[in-house]
Amino acid sequence: MSDRPRTTALDATHRALGATMTDFAGWDMPLRYGSERDEHTAVRTRAGLFDLSHMGEINLHGPQAGALLDYALVGNLSALKEGRARYTMLCDEAGGILDDLIVYRTGELEYLVVANAANAQVVLDALRERQEGFDAAVRDDRDAYALIAVQGPEAAGILKTLTAADLDGLKYYAGLPGTVAGRAALIARTGYTGEDGFELFVSPADAVAVWEALTEAGSGAGLVPCGLSCRDTLRLEAGMPLYGHELTTGTTPFDAGLGRIVKFEKTTNEGRFVGREPLEAAAEKAAQAPPRKLVGLIAEGRRVPRAGYPVVSAADGSVVGEVTSGAPSPTLGKPIAIAYVDPAHAEPGPGRVAVDIRGSHEPYEVVALPFYKRER
Repeated sequence: MSDRPRTTALDATHRALGATMTDFAGWDMPLRYGSERDEHTAVRTRAGLFDLSHMGEINLHGPQAGALLDYALVGNLSALKEGRARYTMLCDEAGGILDDLIVYRTGELEYLVVANAANAQVVLDALRERQEGFDAAVRDDRDAYALIAVQGPEAAGILKTLTAADLDGLKYYAGLPGTVAGRAALIARTGYTGEDGFELFVSPADAVAVWEALTEAGSGAGLVPCGLSCRDTLRLEAGMPLYGHELTTGTTPFDAGLGRIVKFEKTTNEGRFVGREPLEAAAEKAAQAPPRKLVGLIAEGRRVPRAGYPVVSAADGSVVGEVTSGAPSPTLGKPIAIAYVDPAHAEPGPGRVAVDIRGSHEPYEVVALPFYKRER
């Protein structure tokens, strides 16, 4: 078996555009095409075009597909209406997070689960292990789709020129079948940037045509191709967690401040689901005395924090937490970070904490997440 990274259907397109490529989760993906800051700013002010074909799609279908998802995941997915999507998580028996997911209900008896690239096989294996006893099939659809995202305030206007689908009536976290540039697509109003936008699930054979049509349609609106680097700073500003950073098998949804997605009252299985008992204990602990909280940090200086850097008390230098993600924020013009800190240091305000950056304690202000929220 080759150790070479996989390529998406748009690989030649990225290279023709001069993209800097990188190995990400076993895929050769565009990191940037030019300036990361320019790409980031384009998404915030105009529009950006992303290849997300490394994500993992898994189809569930059958009379008990919803019940299987209720049992396998923390959400109440059988209650999801057709055409809607939901953010949820796959947890292990101890309540630790194996992956965060988006689930689309694409039919009465059919669901599409979208997993992170690095965890797609883990999610597929877990769903297959947990399907025993349910009248439902689990199908690996990772090779069936290319995924293209157009994100930013101009995204809807650009996409409207290429589809007859009712984009004005398409709610956030909803999807509908349609065509884009004459090619069949599942058009979803979802994204990972903090901006309005769409994710388009198309056949890999149609990916180049759809990408080129979007590029042409967006040329007058300032659309630019965007890589993974700016996608990370966009999601960081928007306070969106990243698996392997804010979310791990060592954290529960309640640790990450996302306990609201855990539904103990479910439509099926008498409320039974994998990890229920540990998650009930985690919910009780979070309500009484959480050991740590996820917060935002904004630098007073210019030094950039990175994942794993200690967060220390400004008063005595003792370690009170750890940075999970950090980067310069093009929108704020300052370095920012997400960190887990103890509750005593989680109250918003300056002068409470610093980040230990290679032995130097750099002052940071604690803020509530997100750093950036678009105007609606």
